[in-house]
Amino acid sequence: MRRARVAAVSVGLAVVMALTGCVSLFLPEKTTSTPTGEPVSAELEPFYSQVLEWSTCEVNFQCATAEAPMDWNDPGRRTIELALIRSEGGDLGSLLVNPGGPGASGYNLVRDSIDFAVSSTVQAHYDIVGFDPRGVNRSSAVSCYDDPAELDAFLFDVSQNETGSAESIAEIEAQFKAFGQACLEHTGELLGFVDTESAARDLDLLRAVLGDNKLNYLGYSYGTLLGATYAELYPDKTGRLVLDGAVDPATTDFEVSATQAQGFEAALRAFLRDCLTATDCPFTGTLEEAVTDVQALFESLDASPIRATDGRELGRGSMFRAVITPLYSPDNWVYLRDLFTSVMSGDADYAFLLADDYYARSPDGTYSDNSTEAFVSINCLDYRTTSTTESLPVEAAELVRLAPVFGPSMSYGGTGCADWPYQATRERAAIDAAGSAPILVVGTTNDPATPYVWAQNLASQLDSGHLVTYHGEGHTAYNKSNACVNDTVDDYIIDGKVPATDPQC
Repeated sequence: MRRARVAAVSVGLAVVMALTGCVSLFLPEKTTSTPTGEPVSAELEPFYSQVLEWSTCEVNFQCATAEAPMDWNDPGRRTIELALIRSEGGDLGSLLVNPGGPGASGYNLVRDSIDFAVSSTVQAHYDIVGFDPRGVNRSSAVSCYDDPAELDAFLFDVSQNETGSAESIAEIEAQFKAFGQACLEHTGELLGFVDTESAARDLDLLRAVLGDNKLNYLGYSYGTLLGATYAELYPDKTGRLVLDGAVDPATTDFEVSATQAQGFEAALRAFLRDCLTATDCPFTGTLEEAVTDVQALFESLDASPIRATDGRELGRGSMFRAVITPLYSPDNWVYLRDLFTSVMSGDADYAFLLADDYYARSPDGTYSDNSTEAFVSINCLDYRTTSTTESLPVEAAELVRLAPVFGPSMSYGGTGCADWPYQATRERAAIDAAGSAPILVVGTTNDPATPYVWAQNLASQLDSGHLVTYHGEGHTAYNKSNACVNDTVDDYIIDGKVPATDPQC
């Protein structure tokens, strides 16, 4: 989820240390996989029996490409490609990793930041496999524009209509409809098959061709929905699944916005509380006075956007993205202090630096991946629109009540997918994955993007769900918080040890 980019581990600032994996520099030039050989239907047999050819890539890794059916209900219709990267490890098979989004690249996560994603202990026992889900990045991907300036306009242009007016609502709906048509024109029929259930079926295919009888999987943020969906479809094929920064599969579109708005508001307060103790904090006075100052800053940008040196105007929307990017991790709060200092002095450039990081926009105006196009496309298939033009003002008022600072920024987008070229396919419902192996669900008490209540909900929905609570700040906890969380997860992934009760880390 990324209605506030719930794929936080893909945010550049969160992985600024640019860690590399503990892998040998002397990999063989090419190796091949040994599929499980398990019985499947005749139409799926060519996919499940394919042999992956791994070649040395990215200096320290191996890469391969798998083929999957575009339409799992009609496997002979057309094939798509799935990009894989791995770091060879040890004796327990493969651990597939997904960083979230939807739309974040598992390939990039493993290539750029394997030590950020997975502990060295786990790396010593597993082949760590990053993959780009269907629709994403190096796999058969969603594409919407040839000219990055068109994506700039979709993301950054400031509306001249008053927020909440009939003209503003119509403008948003027209923009999303045009965006969907552009995606259909550039992507074709694949646009209708980038849903999470199809991606979960791809996961089972990857498991089999990698040679694993059970799926071992680490999913962050949206990756928890992908992992839970897999467990629902293939409970007997679940091995060791860790879902960190959980998404509640039963939430409605509005509930997602409302809960996230409160999560970001709580994280902002935690930042401001910390900031007020620092000598370089741009705010003074009490916590409530600082919150009021931030709210006033957003309102001033509504009334009078600030023009950056590249010509873009910084309004409420772009400022919201700039603020939430560092909110994902307390390690990045220093950037948030710099952001507020610069914008309060009338400078928009630093804000766009952070907003561009959120959207994977490069300094030259190009985009380094298709995460924005994939994010919208996957969500529009996964979430049936429940809002209407008539309900939007009521929902907006409730968002402002729940989150006075961020609520206005997260309002009036609820009908965006109503005119998407393909209708949503996923039912919003609890996932119990009856018959699955034990599943670890990790939740952080003040996670801004996937609030803790979602981890509680998912753990209680799953028949074999086990909650691991981290009492702290930030989006996701494993390998980023404390020894309690890390040891609990590592013991489970390596030895299958399930905590008897929530360890309350």
